[in-house]
Amino acid sequence: MDEQELQLTIQRIEAALEDLRPFLNADGGDISLEEVTAEGIVRVRMHGACTSCAMSPMTMKAGVEEAIKRVAPQIKAVEAVNLGAVV
Repeated sequence: MDEQELQLTIQRIEAALEDLRPFLNADGGDISLEEVTAEGIVRVRMHGACTSCAMSPMTMKAGVEEAIKRVAPQIKAVEAVNLGAVV
């Protein structure tokens, strides 16, 4: 992924996370983008209630990963850096 494509991908991912944010905020949580690697790995950090919620792995798989891959199909995986889960 070249630098221009990477920057466009980051913008799209940030927009997708912004769309998810109200749902996470409603439950006392939040999410932030940590990095997008050249290999197509997205690393996010969960905040607040999301760090200890038993539903966080499902939120990552069905919500976050789905939203990111919808706007950036070249992404291969999404990892939560502070949950120890890879989806």
